[in-house]
Amino acid sequence: MSDPGDIWTSLPVPAVVIGADDGIRDVNPAAEGFLNVSAKSVLGQPVWDVIAVDDPLEIAFDRARSSGTPLFVNDIDVGSGQRAPLQCALQIAPLVGRDDCMLMLITPRELAGRMTQNHSVKSAAKSAIGMAEMLAHEIKNPLAGITGAAQLLSMNLRAEDLELTDLIVAESRRIVKLLEQVEQFGNLSKPVRAPVNLHDVLDRARRSALLGFGAGMRIIEDYDPSLPFALGDKDQLLQVILNLLKNASEAGGSTIRLHTYFEHSFRLRRADGSGQSLPLQIEVVDDGTGLPEHIKADVFDPFVSGRENGTGLGLALVSKIISEHDGWISVTSVPGRTVFRISLPRARGDISQES
Repeated sequence: MSDPGDIWTSLPVPAVVIGADDGIRDVNPAAEGFLNVSAKSVLGQPVWDVIAVDDPLEIAFDRARSSGTPLFVNDIDVGSGQRAPLQCALQIAPLVGRDDCMLMLITPRELAGRMTQNHSVKSAAKSAIGMAEMLAHEIKNPLAGITGAAQLLSMNLRAEDLELTDLIVAESRRIVKLLEQVEQFGNLSKPVRAPVNLHDVLDRARRSALLGFGAGMRIIEDYDPSLPFALGDKDQLLQVILNLLKNASEAGGSTIRLHTYFEHSFRLRRADGSGQSLPLQIEVVDDGTGLPEHIKADVFDPFVSGRENGTGLGLALVSKIISEHDGWISVTSVPGRTVFRISLPRARGDISQES
């Protein structure tokens, strides 16, 4: 028989025990990570002072306590003074064996939604990119002929007519470049994983961005200096961060924040029952206009883009790389604040980023 304490500690869902006086009696490690607080600091504190919700629940909560019935609330923003609100589902029920105590379970919607979406992204990517690779291969050959023919024609044209052949050559090359991006997506090699200092990767990406596409942006570093090494492919992770920085720089804002922290309770549980600890967190936060509402749920799918000339491959490539790292990526977006969050496994051993 398992020790109840072990079960409480192992729960992957944030859980809070609330006493008769609405004071917090206990929180599990997942709740500490979600609320970004320590159990010691919140014990005895009024629950609604610690947990901020966007809907008054006190009356419904008291009714559930007095009647001894569960309370379920879906699609409610839950946060704390230490973290931004996140849309969640709340389950509240009397705690058997503890008079007048209530148990609250907090299920972040991003986990519930992206857990199932992760597998659909993989399958969608395989089918869509498989077809696109075939088309890319077939289209590139005639494009080479069109480009060559246009160049030959230009040799016998007057100067005023060269604009047309130059346009044919330029547009053909642009299409070839797009097709090469499709082929790169499909031919991305498996990551060669080793201990990686994430802050080195972020610094390289930041410097590159400031010299190029992000020259007009302010990029803030907000790092946890004690963050352990990740287990990953340094070059592929650099590609991920560069794509996210480029996406953020095109969002219409002026500031990007790179934030790292350690969340020991974050675990990915797959459909087959296996689990993976992903304690290393990277957030790329921008103050732009936010993701268009109609693509929020599909932003990591191939060929989905909110920009007029976007290919829809950048975020799909990011999702594919993180998936190949056994990691997790999610996004929350409202006007003025878009957060792409990457969760990665740590390398074995006690190597820290300071070493």
